[in-house]
Order: sequence, then structure tokens, then C-alpha cells
Amino acid sequence: MKLTLRVWRQKNADAEGAMSTYEVDDISPDMSFLEMLDVLNEQLILAGEEPVAFDHDCREGICGACSLVINGDAHGPERTTTCQLHMRSFQDGDTIDIEPWRASAFPVIRDLVVDRSAFDRIIQAGGYITAPTGSAPEAHATPVPKADADFAFEHAECIGCGACVAACPNGAAMLFTSAKVNHLNVLPQGAPERETRVLDMVAQMDAEGFGGCTLTGECATACPKGIPLVSITNMNKEWLRAARKAGKR
Repeated sequence: MKLTLRVWRQKNADAEGAMSTYEVDDISPDMSFLEMLDVLNEQLILAGEEPVAFDHDCREGICGACSLVINGDAHGPERTTTCQLHMRSFQDGDTIDIEPWRASAFPVIRDLVVDRSAFDRIIQAGGYITAPTGSAPEAHATPVPKADADFAFEHAECIGCGACVAACPNGAAMLFTSAKVNHLNVLPQGAPERETRVLDMVAQMDAEGFGGCTLTGECATACPKGIPLVSITNMNKEWLRAARKAGKR
């Protein structure tokens, strides 16, 4: 395959960025999108140019590090992570636009790399549980209904990639935050901090400058792990319940 790549290049956070055009040839349809970018970078290095900076780690669709907007879609045309997107999803001769996540809370560091530490601070604001010291309890000492266990597991699948923010026209982080809140709040282990957790995490999310949620649903459509939109509704109910109890509403 021969492709034309239009890639966002930005030297640093303070520099002006612009799209640069590159031609790559002999791309196998079986390559992943990141492997295709590796080919481009090898080409640039051999030509004495700066390679394109982009985030990646496990390349197995698990870590959430890869974060690219491809032809206007978070992670590209398939509902998967960028590292699991293969070049057979494109046609020979295609022009592909490659950009970083676009959100004020995710400032560009360089080229396609953005700072997603806002997500870490949201988790730090309330993503913990009380762990009593002493001997470990028996595995079945605290029974969890299967429906609750399944609900928690579904939300625990969130890998924090940020596609929900990139896809949202408002740059909202509600799907990510709701996944983290619902994962812990539905389980007995998360019960002691249930109310403070949702209040603190939502407050931190707002403080980070993410946009407001208008339930357009683009976040759930882009999520590679299929976190459902109802997750936001559930978190809103949790927040209202906690806010009323705390006298904030």
C-alpha cells in the first residue's frame, strides 16, 4: 500500500503546530497503525529529520497509551485502540489525517503526544477504598451479587485512553469519571467512601477544565472498551444522592 499521511507536528507545548505531509510506501495491510508510523519514523530518521512523537506502550489494546485522532475519529474508523487498528481498514492511495487528542484539559506536549495527567488527578481525588489492617478476610466473607460484580467489571474495563474526551464535542470527561466511580461504588469494598468519592471526583473533573456533558453519546460510541452511556446516568444519580446528603443541593 502507498499512503499519504498528513501528520500534526508541534515542537513543544508553546510552539505553533501545523500539518506536515509525508508519503509512505510498501505498507502491509497486516501492519498495525502504530507499525505504519514506525515505518514513517524510520524513513524520517534515515533522511535526517525528527521522527514523529506519539504515545504507545503495550500495543495490545490494554494500557490505553495510544491516543490518535485518525481522519477525525478517536482511534480511527474501527471501535478499537489505535494499536489494534490495522492498515487493512484503509485503501491503497488513501490520504490519512493524524492528529492528537483535541481538548483543553489535554494540552499537547509534542507532535501527537498530549498530557493526560488530568485523568490521574481525578482518580487520586477519590479512587481509593478503605482497607482494614489485620488478616485478610476469607474470599467469600462478603458476598457480592453477580449483577453487581458484572456491573463493576464492565466499568473496570476502562483503560483511561481519553477517546471519550476526544470524541465529545464539549471535551467532557463524564464517561471516564463515571466508569471509575461506578467500578468502586457498586462493590461492598467501595461503600465507606461511596458518597465522598463521587463528590470529590466530579469536583476534580470540573477543576481540570473538561467541558460539560450534554449526553450526545459520542463518548460511548468511541470508547474501545464499550463503557455504556448509562454509566453517566448512574453517576449523576450517585452525585445527586451524595450532594443532598451533604447539603449541597
